[in-house]
Parts: sequence; C-alpha cells; structure tokens
Amino acid sequence: MATQVAYYTAEGLKKLKDDLHQLKTVERPRISQQIAEARDKGDLSENAEYDAAKEAQGHLEARIAKMEDLVANARLIDESQLDNSKVFILSKVKIKNLANNQIAEYTLVAENEANLAAKKISVDSPIGKGLLGKKLGDVAEVTVPAGKINFEIIEISR
Repeated sequence: MATQVAYYTAEGLKKLKDDLHQLKTVERPRISQQIAEARDKGDLSENAEYDAAKEAQGHLEARIAKMEDLVANARLIDESQLDNSKVFILSKVKIKNLANNQIAEYTLVAENEANLAAKKISVDSPIGKGLLGKKLGDVAEVTVPAGKINFEIIEISR
C-alpha cells in the first residue's frame, strides 16, 4: 500500500493519536478478554462467540494498522508560515455562490478533520479542490455531482 502524507493541525494530530491510544489500550484488551471468555466455553469449532470475537479482533487490528500508518505519515502544519493571499489548507474562506448569491464560510482542513457541521471541509473535497490556490476576488468553478457551481472568493483569513 502506498503511503500518502497527510497534513494536520496540532488539534487534529492530537485527536488521531488519542484515538489510536484508545484502540490499543482499551479496545484491544477488551476484545482479547472476549476471545478468552469464548475459548473457555469449550469446543471452538462451533463457538459463534469465539468466531465473532476473532473477527472483531481482525477488524480492530486493521484499524490500528491504518491509524499507525496515518500517524507515521502525518505532517504538522505550521500555521505561522501560512499566507492569506491565496486559499490553502487552514484558510477560512468566505465564498458567494454566484447562482443564488448565498454566502458560506468554510475552513479548509485535512480530510480526517473535515466536519461539515463545524464548517470544516476537506481540501480533497470537490469544493476544497476548487478553492485551493484562488485569490481574493477569483471565481472558482467547482464540479459537484449536481453540475458546476461558480463561487466568488470574498474573504480569506486564518
């Protein structure tokens, strides 16, 4: 599997590491305990609890491996070095939909930190990709499943 560098804010990287710690120190021992309890019930060939616990362990170990890979390839973004003249990761962007004049404000973040309810969109999303590199006043033509939408950049901040 080719590893891909992902950029994180300090908050996002801390959350990723905390989640990984939770899986290793709480979930892994819990599943091991379930396997031990199921094994104590006798014949493993027809023990559904044992099979389910082993399957859960496999899924957990895959999640842990994936998260360890993410942490190993994570890069912390130095927010002090970011430039407000163009839209980059961590930019807070106010945009106007030119079709209906609605204004929206989003912060562009790494995919793992995206949260639409918190108005954080991924730089890998269609809108995020369309806004990257644009300057104040530029119009970004974004292709979304419903078609093309034009957004005017009306403010860039941090």
